[in-house]
Amino acid sequence: MSRTVTVGLDGSNESLAAAEWAACEAAMYEIPLRVVHAGEQQPHEYVPFAGEQVPPPGTDRSARLLVETRARLAHRHSGVRVSVEQIDGRPVPTLIAAAREAEVLVLGSRGLGKVAGALLGSVALAVVARAERPVVLVRAAEDTGQERRPEAFEESDGTTPYRDVVLGLDLRAPDDDVLEFAFDAASRRATRLRVIHGWGAEASPSAPADDSGPAQDGPTSEGVLRPWQDKFPGVEVTEEAVVGDAGAHLVDVSRDASLIVVGRRSREGSLGSHIGPVARTVLQHAVAPVAVVPHD
Repeated sequence: MSRTVTVGLDGSNESLAAAEWAACEAAMYEIPLRVVHAGEQQPHEYVPFAGEQVPPPGTDRSARLLVETRARLAHRHSGVRVSVEQIDGRPVPTLIAAAREAEVLVLGSRGLGKVAGALLGSVALAVVARAERPVVLVRAAEDTGQERRPEAFEESDGTTPYRDVVLGLDLRAPDDDVLEFAFDAASRRATRLRVIHGWGAEASPSAPADDSGPAQDGPTSEGVLRPWQDKFPGVEVTEEAVVGDAGAHLVDVSRDASLIVVGRRSREGSLGSHIGPVARTVLQHAVAPVAVVPHD
């Protein structure tokens, strides 16, 4: 089966923003866009992927939502082939299954921007923690930053360049899948890749700083990045070393990023699959879309 960009739709503002982002991504990849509405038809309160309460979907409402979304995306992105599908069943396993057939799965996310103390939608978190393919979480349009730079940077063809793609790189366990995703994303956007790495990445801001420096016997950033710079010679790379709370730093730089890329170990622990502290911080607080790439 040919790969698609797949987006989960539930009617929330976040999922509609995710659908728009996914259509742009499908145009970059030059592959079809698959829009899925997953969920059991329940008579009681319905909680969508992004965690915001909306009325129960119902067959008619779901069908209308899919038809209207397809028409809007086809009009705005005429070069993208858009298909829509209603899938009955529990959202988490349904979306995880849909992700297996996708280049990337895109979901809406509330983050922590609207209600103090609110968490990401339970469905979105569960999918991110268990999906075998990259998952991108997108905030609602009013809560997210602009992927492109201001008009002052307008190029000769009238477009404005993309902001940087930012990669949170764990030098203790660098992974080719995460690196390739980040370099490819920067290459497709014709923009710079900003690599942030360091040590003490999982320490809380209140923990004592580890001033011993990175492990000398571990891989160096130059050794990790060089093969990918050779493979993507058109991508300009900048590096920043961070001591302490890497998640907080990634959140800060997300305000001027088109995409944040972080990894997630796919091996299950005693409590099942989980999302690490850096990725969780970024998912909850980052302004830019966040791609979580699973790896061994």
